Amino acid sequence: MKFRELAETILEKVGGTDNIINVTHCMTRLRFNLKDESKADKEGIKATEGVVGVASKVGQFQVIIGADVPQVYQELIKLTGDKLAGGEVAADDDTKKDLKWTDRLIDTLVGIFTPILPALTASGMLKAVLAILVAFSLVDKTDMTYQVLNFMGDATFYFLPVLLGKSAAKKLGCNEFLGMMLGAILIHPNFVSLVQAAKDGGEAVSIFGLPIYNAAYSSTVIPIILGVWLMSKVEPFFAAHSPKSIKFFTVPLLTMLVCGIATLCVLGPIGYIIGNWLASLVNGLSAVAPWLVPTIVGGVLPFLVMTGTHHSLTPIGINNRMTIGYDAGIYPGQLASNVAQGGAALAAAVKTKDPNLKALASSTGITAVCGITEPVLFGVTLGHKTNMISSMIGGAVGGFFLGCFNVKNFSGGSPGLLTLPSYISVDAPMSNFFLACAGAAIAFVVAFVINFIIFKDEVPEESKKA
Repeated sequence: MKFRELAETILEKVGGTDNIINVTHCMTRLRFNLKDESKADKEGIKATEGVVGVASKVGQFQVIIGADVPQVYQELIKLTGDKLAGGEVAADDDTKKDLKWTDRLIDTLVGIFTPILPALTASGMLKAVLAILVAFSLVDKTDMTYQVLNFMGDATFYFLPVLLGKSAAKKLGCNEFLGMMLGAILIHPNFVSLVQAAKDGGEAVSIFGLPIYNAAYSSTVIPIILGVWLMSKVEPFFAAHSPKSIKFFTVPLLTMLVCGIATLCVLGPIGYIIGNWLASLVNGLSAVAPWLVPTIVGGVLPFLVMTGTHHSLTPIGINNRMTIGYDAGIYPGQLASNVAQGGAALAAAVKTKDPNLKALASSTGITAVCGITEPVLFGVTLGHKTNMISSMIGGAVGGFFLGCFNVKNFSGGSPGLLTLPSYISVDAPMSNFFLACAGAAIAFVVAFVINFIIFKDEVPEESKKA
């Protein structure tokens, strides 16, 4: 089915444009916030060619497409109009009032981080390519090529507050460009210089007598999200109380004055401290039991992917890399889980005599080991409990291995074989990369062997009668 036709079919079966509050997408799913989910024809959507499955969790109705989701999304936006894209009105939607605060938090985090995943992946893989070039002595750190590729790879991470300012403002229902402006304030060169001078000279930075915490906010995550959250409350207030004749000027002016000062003096420092505290907690946990987090993530990730909440782990992994330089818990665990699920599917493909299942399991299994598991999860794993069991065991064993050796991920990307270079760093030994490869191989082999042993073809009813 062509992308336009698929978008039209999905739009009709979710209840039409009038039933959509907003829609965004991640790497494999269309994520709808619907006014009335009961109007959505779940079975009809599942039966549509080009749709892998349907999930509903934390206030989102999710249609799993696979790798073609960006093209389907673009066609959907053409049909519905840009006003439904990204979440401008989601923050005030009545359908979220009945959700638990934890569900609302997860929905918000997923909505903020999902749009910037392509930029994070691109920067991460650029850094990985650069590390490979250095490891094989193809470029030197003093070369101009190295310097250019290095700042290209660093760009997303350095300007992360600006990117998050836009996506957070979109999700929380305030002006996106004011959100970007708030992020830019946090990393403006003059502010960075003032902070550095204050650290060197001992003179505090202040505004109207209010002290500003000496912190550098480039590559940070939490401060800008807190600042935009405040903006989502302040901007509507000024919009409601400003005279219409001067509203165009007063709303952005007063919003940025209040939110800019509050973020620099209060919310930014709080977010900065929380981010460092989380990193210290992860470091402490890694020192006591480095195997724990990757083992748990490796084992339970299929259930998180099933509900579409796995992206809620993304901020933790990013915060780790931005504060301590690497992530040794979330991404290694996801690597083990994804590769294990691919291994289980490929074992089913080898053993089954069903030509349809063989074709589906082999194609989706390859996709899974490359880092995208939704097609195999909804197409194979959920329909065969042996696949789920072997995937969980393989993921947990692989995660345990990676955790025991404290394997570090330096640049993210969709966890799979294609992003193994993200375990290479110019400042880390190559053994870290080889251990990551070994952990992925262990997860694959364990899941493959277990499923090859316990997998059994389901015999159709008509075959039994015959």
